[in-house]
Amino acid sequence: MSLKPQDVFVLLKIVALERAPWSYSQLAYELGMSASEVHAAVKRALEASLMKLDDGWGYADADALGEFLVHGLKYVFTPVRGGMTLGMPTAEAAPPLSGILPQSEEPPPVWPDPDGEVRGTEFSPLYKSVPQAARRDPKLYELLALVDAIRAGGGNVQDLAVRELQARLGREGGQVQKRRAAAAAVKRSQ
Repeated sequence: MSLKPQDVFVLLKIVALERAPWSYSQLAYELGMSASEVHAAVKRALEASLMKLDDGWGYADADALGEFLVHGLKYVFTPVRGGMTLGMPTAEAAPPLSGILPQSEEPPPVWPDPDGEVRGTEFSPLYKSVPQAARRDPKLYELLALVDAIRAGGGNVQDLAVRELQARLGREGGQVQKRRAAAAAVKRSQ
């Protein structure tokens, strides 16, 4: 079993659904993939322990997926960068980071897209249909852009992307709750 970039794409869509029930055909349609590709991606994600099953529905294991996205993804699925092209902004040039960080004077990273309206530096998406799927689902777009900011690597942008991604995966809240519970236990024991 080897993970493929589209497995991350499918997992991020499942995260964007916020535990709502889904079907292979629904995901296939929304992601611009075949149902068999989605099924294979889910199977690989389950084998890699990045996903769990609950009452027949799969959902992303926030801790395992977060760990993989933050510490492994940029080494496994490194982005290919190219020349100037029209496309859809990603990484720090897309929401949510574009609303937080000051605008750079460098050309923005973009996924090549014939319907794109922004001229920037080519940045390979995890899967060929990423721009179309992101255009249809703003939550998915944010997750993909944050993952690309991590894949791009580099200092403050990557650190901010990690924090934003962890919050969207629900990891930040869990860690805060664990710290509060630990602090309360220490207080009670004193």
